[in-house]
Amino acid sequence: MSPQNKSFNIGRIAMWILMIIILFITLFPFWWVLRTALTTQGQIFENTTSLAPVGFTWDNFARVLGFVDTSEALASGGSGQSINFFRFLMNSFVFSTVITVFQVSFSTMAAYAFARLKFPGRDQIFLLYVSALMVPGIVTLIPNFVLIRGVGQWLSSFSEVIDDSYGLLMGQMVAPYFFMTPFAVFFLRQFFLGLNKEVEEAARIDGANYFRVFWNVALPMSRPPVVTLAIITFINSWNEYLWPLIVGRDESVRVLTVALNIFRSSQPSGVPDWTGLMAGTALAILPVLLIYMFVSRQVIDSIQFTGFK
Repeated sequence: MSPQNKSFNIGRIAMWILMIIILFITLFPFWWVLRTALTTQGQIFENTTSLAPVGFTWDNFARVLGFVDTSEALASGGSGQSINFFRFLMNSFVFSTVITVFQVSFSTMAAYAFARLKFPGRDQIFLLYVSALMVPGIVTLIPNFVLIRGVGQWLSSFSEVIDDSYGLLMGQMVAPYFFMTPFAVFFLRQFFLGLNKEVEEAARIDGANYFRVFWNVALPMSRPPVVTLAIITFINSWNEYLWPLIVGRDESVRVLTVALNIFRSSQPSGVPDWTGLMAGTALAILPVLLIYMFVSRQVIDSIQFTGFK
């Protein structure tokens, strides 16, 4: 074997070892969540070095889903606390879906305008807008809260017009995420800049206006990056915790991330019900994994698309 091939094989083996280590560090927390969820409450602190569930059981998932009454939950070693899992799951879906649909829609239109429309100060406005990426989200938390609380009190005064308290409360929760974000606009603008202008110019010659060119030509060609942005937005919204905790105090609009934390901190004994909490966490992760499994091909196409002009 030549020195060059030997060096190549050693480098390849080192890369595989590094990849395995990174995968282990990434996936091990997920496995530990599942391992704890499948362990009986009474044996959770026994044989803690075991990677396999101790006293394998599905009861923790049944308790979280509400299929077990309080007496049976206490008999199995649980705390007896319940969580309206399906209600909070629906709230998380509504919260994440509304944000994803509107944020991606507005961001797509704004990105196309910055990429193709010519107007005075376009590049300066885009630079100023993208500079908001340097502002931490926590900085705008209090101003957003004050604004949303004021708007909510104003809307609540029109009781004869607005009778749906759920819609009003959910609207207050999604309001700060309703429009485009700097990252989304920057992300999509790069793809629109890489599209073939000749196709759009041909549509313009045929009499199509800018919106029709955007809707019928540019948007179908940019489907992979748009789907990728939708996945990123949905996952970020699904994992959102601080803002729903502050604004969504009413149980009717409580999302799953907040509900799981309340479930952890509301145990009568003061000791968290770790097996129930991990079962709820595993179920909360499942929808995101399923969505990614169905649309992962779009993400791969989006990555491949970045190499073309």
